[in-house]
Amino acid sequence: MALYNYKAITVDGKNTKGQVDSDSVKNARMKLKKQGLMVTEIVERNAINKAGTQSGGSLFGNRVKQDDIAVMTRQLASLIKANIPLVDALNALVEQIEVVAIRTILAQVRESVNEGISLAKALAQHPKAFDNIYINMVEAGESSGTLGLVLLRLADLKEAQTRLKRKVVGGMTYPAIMFFVAMAVLFGIFTFVIPQLQKIFVSMNKALPFTTEILIWISTQCVAWWWAIILFWVVAIYGFTRYINTPNGRLKWDRFALSAPVFGKITLMIGINRFAATMSTLLSSGVPILTSMSIAKNLVGNVHIAKAIEDARGNITEGQSIADPLKRSGEFPPLVIHMISIGEKTGELPAMLKNVADSYDEQVTAAIDGMTALLEPAMIIFMGGTVGFIVISVIMPLMEMSNLSR
Repeated sequence: MALYNYKAITVDGKNTKGQVDSDSVKNARMKLKKQGLMVTEIVERNAINKAGTQSGGSLFGNRVKQDDIAVMTRQLASLIKANIPLVDALNALVEQIEVVAIRTILAQVRESVNEGISLAKALAQHPKAFDNIYINMVEAGESSGTLGLVLLRLADLKEAQTRLKRKVVGGMTYPAIMFFVAMAVLFGIFTFVIPQLQKIFVSMNKALPFTTEILIWISTQCVAWWWAIILFWVVAIYGFTRYINTPNGRLKWDRFALSAPVFGKITLMIGINRFAATMSTLLSSGVPILTSMSIAKNLVGNVHIAKAIEDARGNITEGQSIADPLKRSGEFPPLVIHMISIGEKTGELPAMLKNVADSYDEQVTAAIDGMTALLEPAMIIFMGGTVGFIVISVIMPLMEMSNLSR
């Protein structure tokens, strides 16, 4: 079945538009006619391309959000657990989902499943909407007959990842906005305000205080070279981005990210949280441990932590434990190594990894809150010191002018 966009006229003469799913244009028109609509235009929706957007549509308007994927996954899990056949469950979702991009994808998935393709393979045709974790877990759920349970765990994992992302972004947004606003205000002062005051200082025909000389010099550079300053930052940011995307640059940047004060601790905790949460969910869903580690390695976001996971994966292929190479890497804290080791010995590795993920989720929240609490007064001190420097540099010569006038 396909999804069609239509424009029609209702029985009372009003224009309306919407979407309808059918196996052909003719049947779609008949379906709308039974609803009392006179179709004036009907067009099949373009397929979703691999970028996760609708061909010919707006890139941003049709982007698939992971929040929406998590909601859809939980709804599908509820339908499957209610023993509703998969095709019927997909039919229900297509009629219920309001997000256009996901609705179109589900219509295509439903068509593929109806043709005999497995759900995992049908979802794999949309890699920008459904990642490797999603595909592997669905495949494990289908093979083990526990698709409903696996989908619930997958929804939990997606929601946990979204919460973690929001914590990090939310914690950094306010300080970042404060910083850029402060820089813009200072740039405006040095470019427009100080040059006007400089005319007054020049008219005094006296030696100016050292701080005022510095202020005027900075202002002069901003006025004369504002374009070069902007160009410098654009080139610097572009060059830095290109450099950290090279293998050597990524190694050095990720090492710095782990060793930086305050931020290094948060980076490590986020990486461990992603590793533990992903491994716990995948192993609990029946995904083989080697496949689980390959997926988890690509999600930690740091090449040094990923290398430690890859080394541990190599150990497993040789019949050894996970904990030893993680310990040798020096990237994982002793408590995490200890819990993984106990999980391996007792056969409760997924449960132990879930405990690690939950613990580090709380620690990430506390660390971000603490960092934000430190950054806010630091920004206030920085702004206060800068404004104080400007005020003193301006007021001192003005006071001398006042004294001379007396």
